[in-house]
Amino acid sequence: MMTETVVNVQQAPNNNAANNKTSDNQGLSWIKINLDYFKSPPGIIKIVELILGILCMTLASPAYLSGTHFFLFVATVSFIGTLIWIFVYLLGVREALNLPINWLLTELLNTCICTVMYLIAFIVQLSVWAGPYIHFRGVNLAAGVFGLFNTLAYGFGTYLLYSEWKSNQNN
Repeated sequence: MMTETVVNVQQAPNNNAANNKTSDNQGLSWIKINLDYFKSPPGIIKIVELILGILCMTLASPAYLSGTHFFLFVATVSFIGTLIWIFVYLLGVREALNLPINWLLTELLNTCICTVMYLIAFIVQLSVWAGPYIHFRGVNLAAGVFGLFNTLAYGFGTYLLYSEWKSNQNN
């Protein structure tokens, strides 16, 4: 007589595969697109600053006179800073990171410094190109005027941030 042997095979759980799936989903779960911020006055001001910064950099390039080098430096650094703050708000980085940073005060100082630097830069740009230069004078004067507009935009952004910061200090 033959004896019969029965083998039951159970599939072992693959913990590594399950953990990889979970970690992939959790890896980017902190990113939350926040478009509502850009419907508020501070968000609109940031978009305006970005657009005016692009105009300033476009109209003043290439730098033919020494004052335009400084103007382009200020426009570029301010543009990069504003772009970083736009991504911070767009992706919700402030809420996702638990860092001991006073985000509002940091943004206030950044915007205030950009305002002062743009104030100096547009004055330098307009004064350098007010001379008897014929070639490229119009576009560089336009860059200085857009620098003035961007100074006003950064100034208004500074005012809004200061108001928000002051109201948070009282709480």
